[in-house]
This record gives sequence, C-alpha cells and structure tokens, in this order.
Amino acid sequence: MGYIFNSLVRKKSVSSITDAEGHGTGLHRVLSVRDLTFFGIAAIIGAGSFSSIGSACFSGGPAVIFLFIICAIACGFTAMCYAEFATRVPASGSAYTYAYVSFGELAAWIIGWALLMEYSIGNIYVAFSWSGYFVNLLEGFGLHLPAWLATNYPDAHQAFLDGTAGKLSDAWTTAPTVGGLHIIFDLPAVMINILVTWLVYIGTKESRNASNLMVIIKLAIILLVIIVGGMYVDIDNWSPFMPNQFSGVMAGVSGVFFAYIGFDAVSTLAEECKNPQRDLPRGMIYSLVICTIVFIILALVLTGMVSYTALNVSDPLAEVFAVKGIKWMLFIVSVAAVVAMTSVILVFQMGQPRIWMAMSRDGLLPKKFAEIHPKYKTPAFSTLVTGLVVGIPIFFVTPKFVLDFTSIGTLFAFVLVC
Repeated sequence: MGYIFNSLVRKKSVSSITDAEGHGTGLHRVLSVRDLTFFGIAAIIGAGSFSSIGSACFSGGPAVIFLFIICAIACGFTAMCYAEFATRVPASGSAYTYAYVSFGELAAWIIGWALLMEYSIGNIYVAFSWSGYFVNLLEGFGLHLPAWLATNYPDAHQAFLDGTAGKLSDAWTTAPTVGGLHIIFDLPAVMINILVTWLVYIGTKESRNASNLMVIIKLAIILLVIIVGGMYVDIDNWSPFMPNQFSGVMAGVSGVFFAYIGFDAVSTLAEECKNPQRDLPRGMIYSLVICTIVFIILALVLTGMVSYTALNVSDPLAEVFAVKGIKWMLFIVSVAAVVAMTSVILVFQMGQPRIWMAMSRDGLLPKKFAEIHPKYKTPAFSTLVTGLVVGIPIFFVTPKFVLDFTSIGTLFAFVLVC
C-alpha cells in the first residue's frame, strides 16, 4: 500500500521534465511574444465574443462593462499563476505539467484528462458554432447546403419525433437512408476539423502564420464593427446604466467567463517559444488586456445602438445591424465570426496534442503519443488522435451536450493551477 501511495503522489523535478530537447525530441522554437499574444487573442475572441456577449448585455445592461473588468482581473490573476509556472517549468503540458511538479502523479493524471474537456470537447462545440455561421455565409452568396448536411443527427431525430417544423425536421425527412439509417451529419463542422488538424500536423510555423493572419482579419473587422456601430449609438440607450442592479450585472458571469476561456492555451506552447521565461507571461497578459478593451468597447457600442433588452439573442452583432437596417454589415459580421472561430479551433487543436505528448513522456500514455514528426517537428500521432477525438463525436452528439463539459474542465484547471 505504501508503494502504491508513493507512486500516486510522486513528483517530477523540473529538470526531468524539461530535458526533452537534450534527447533530440524538442520542438521547433519559433514563437515570439507577438506570436503568443496573437495566439491568446485567437483563442479568446471567438464563440463567446459573437454569442454570449449578447446575453450578458441583456442581464446587466450597459453596466456589463464592470463584469468584463471583474472577469479580466480574475483571469489576470490566473494568468499570473500560469505565467509563474511557465517561467519555472518552460515545457509543454500546461496545467498537467504544473500539477505533476506541485501535487504529484495522481493530480496530474486527473487534470490531464480534465483538460481534454476544455480543448478537445470544447472544440466540438466551437466546430458546431463555426458551421452555423459558415452556412449563413454561404447563403449570403446564394449557396444552400441540404439540411441533412448542416445539422446533427440527435437534434434532427428529436425534432422529427416532436413534430417541430423547421430545418431540423426537414433534415430528417429529406435525408437519404442506407439500410434504414438516415444519413445526417454536420459536414462543415467535419471539414473544418480536418482542415485544422492538417494545418496543426504540418507545423507550428504554418499554424502561427495562419493564426496571426486570422487575428489581424478579425480585429480589423471588429474595429469596423465598432466604428460603423459607433455612428448609430444613441446615448439614451445607456440610461438606465445598471437596469437590473449589480445582481443583474453578475447574472451574466457565465457568458462573460466563457468569452475569456482560451488564454491558458498559450501555456501549452512553452517548448515552441524562443524565450518562454520572458515571452509566455507577456503573451498571456497582453492578450487579456487587449481583449478586455475590445470587449468593453464592443459592449458599449451594442448597448448604445439598441436597447439592452433586444440583445438576448445568439448573434447579437448581427442583430444590432439588422435592427438598424445596415444589411451590408451582416455579411461582414458573418465573415468575422467564421474567421474568429477558425482561429479558436486552431489554438485548441494545438493545445491538446501537447498535453498528451507531456503525459506520454511521463509514462501515463503509450510512447507513441510523444513521437515528434522528423520533418514537421510536431507531435504528429497525438495531433491525428486529437483530430479523431474531435471529429468522430460530431456525427452523434449535440452542441448542448458537449458545452456542459467545457467550462467544468477549464474551471478545474484554473483552480488547481492557482
């Protein structure tokens, strides 16, 4: 019993974790502080920014900006904890590696699989959201995917059983069948997963370049949204500033917290930083500060353009321009949403293989997961497995099912690191 207990709580020294490069298994160190900041922005400004910000504004009114500040401070302190570990243990693995050094093997094993919920399971939800915006974008060009290629099987089946009219039931009634089985799946969600998996597989530098480009595009579009939206702001919509008191502001905390999820994924890239001790802390803090400023200005513009009571929708950025009759901005917002969510999927798809790579190095997974591609210098096998873990459930799960797991894993990782 004593041996078993000791093996469960045994810790690894920092030197034993960071000596991978000395054995010829190191990754390419190509990331600068700018790249890390862009990766952080890529992960943060995504599904939450284009959806949950609406419900938060609905709950708190214009005063929701205080909630963004509160969450930024909380995430900032968490980021400092990550940064502290990143400077002391500059290796891939994020919270898993930090738990192994601090608490021991059992805690590391638990948090390693909890991070699966944040990265891989979270990416399933983002892929579904990406698909919705992408289908809307195609329809703007007059292209229409069959309903059975743009939804998930369980929701379509349930809508048919409930007799609900609409796209979901249409998918069930129009879908081709093979041996009595209806062929229904979300094709765009599957394809974006394949594309991102390929990009992450072929190299960190290529992923970095794609991520940086997408961040520039979506920040430019968000800036355009702020400028155009600012011309339609009516300051009377900011009164009352706190319509539901402070409790109303705090009621939107889940949506605002979801908007900030992702900055910790930067810490999984420690072994690919040129100077992790210096650049990782800066990258996380810079991305948090930039995104907080963007969120605050965006919230003020949204609540200024229309009454906060009109923002309890899944696509608030599109809603405000639809209300104002600015149709050309609806297309711009769809493009921004597709680009933003693509960058989120990319960052999380990079994070998960590096968690598994670290676990494999420690003997908690088969050695195959730690293999580095001789040409691309990426954890190739782990990357392919991540693609399968994200891609296969797309065929048989619902967005609501996977969303319930994402925040749980994230919060657990934050608490343990702090």
